[in-house]
Amino acid sequence: MKKGLILLVIFLLVGCESILTDAPNANDAKNKDGQEANADSATRSDNHSDENDSNIETQTIHVTAEQVTRGNLVLVNKEHPLDEGAVPTDIVKLFQEQDLMNGYVLLDNTIRLSRSVALQFREMVDAAGEDGVHHFMISSGYRDTEEQEVLYREKGSDYALPPGYSEHNLGLSMDIGSTQMSIDQAPEGKWLQKHAWEFGFILRYPPDKTEITGIQYEPWHFRYVGLPHSMIMNDLGLTLEEYLDYLKNSSSYKTTVEGKKYEITYVPVTTKDIALEIPAGSEYEVSGNNIDGVIVTVNLSQDDGE
Repeated sequence: MKKGLILLVIFLLVGCESILTDAPNANDAKNKDGQEANADSATRSDNHSDENDSNIETQTIHVTAEQVTRGNLVLVNKEHPLDEGAVPTDIVKLFQEQDLMNGYVLLDNTIRLSRSVALQFREMVDAAGEDGVHHFMISSGYRDTEEQEVLYREKGSDYALPPGYSEHNLGLSMDIGSTQMSIDQAPEGKWLQKHAWEFGFILRYPPDKTEITGIQYEPWHFRYVGLPHSMIMNDLGLTLEEYLDYLKNSSSYKTTVEGKKYEITYVPVTTKDIALEIPAGSEYEVSGNNIDGVIVTVNLSQDDGE
């Protein structure tokens, strides 16, 4: 009886050793030659699966304190003034960019906007045109601090914000009108209410959120934040103020937009340089909130050929 028990124990030990030595090493899956992966060229392992995140290769990205005030999600309002370095470098005078001037008119020839945002706006009005909605107008775009100062003096604090405290100083916002009637009554305004989020835009100052935004309802003022953020804000009914708080409280958020999987993470920035790990080879964006941290948005669908 004792001899049988001893043989059974030996058999079990040998079997367990075989199982342990045959299992692949997670580090081997990350880098077959045993060297550190280069952050600029690393790619995800072909053998990874959603059920085993340890097999996913990563790359290191660095976030600096300066990035807190940069990006599509920066909050500019009465409490959080604009950092001048946050203004996009691609501000253009729309009248001089004929490739951007399709499907809408300008109130005057001085209107400026970020070129990348203007491209998204052009795509949006093209889509509206396919739905039979054609009479769009941009009545205001980017204003520098000098222009904002003039407006503030002329209109006063009841109708304008001081220089640096207006979203128009950022270059990502515009006032959209209709050449036919008031935008809140026009087909253009109704179409935007339903579809603007699909192109990365949000109605910045909704009618029921004045206590949060500090600004009365402006059916004409739209802000570019980009996808997937505009979709999430639309689905959850959040203003930019509320959305940034939501991300900060949830730390990480996953969603799918047009078949692409995204992970959105709030990261507090407490030092001059922070190193973060993201899946290798992934497209990503970093935007500050203009308060105390950054929002890192990672496209997790890169291995799907998208």
